[in-house]
Amino acid sequence: MEIAIVAHDKKKELMAEFCTAYCGILCKHNLYATSITAKYISEATGLHIERLLTGDHGGEEQIAQRIAYNEIDLLIDFRNTDPSVLINERSNELLRLCDMYNIPVATNIGTAEALIIALDRGDLDWRSFVNPRTAHSSSKF
Repeated sequence: MEIAIVAHDKKKELMAEFCTAYCGILCKHNLYATSITAKYISEATGLHIERLLTGDHGGEEQIAQRIAYNEIDLLIDFRNTDPSVLINERSNELLRLCDMYNIPVATNIGTAEALIIALDRGDLDWRSFVNPRTAHSSSKF
């Protein structure tokens, strides 16, 4: 599966902890993350992650394009929950695209855990019918 990961500044440590806890599952899949988030995760876990641009410099747009081209099977996006910070348009666009293309998405650790466990059980294998890259990459396991 192709998994995209985004974590806003106040959520990067939480994302690194999440990926550490589920490293055994995540290592079986292709991971993509915005640059600084990828750095946090790879330093904490040793996971191989394709580093995209930083979120502010187009990384979220790169993920959005991959979603639009059906090249992402799962999005984990830990967003800033501080009420004084407005949710940015890029985050809203990612969620809209996930709804539009039926991409499972988690915006908090509870949903992320449920999706990762479902992924490990095979509950998301239906994505291999939708995303040809997934069918190809899952054949190596």
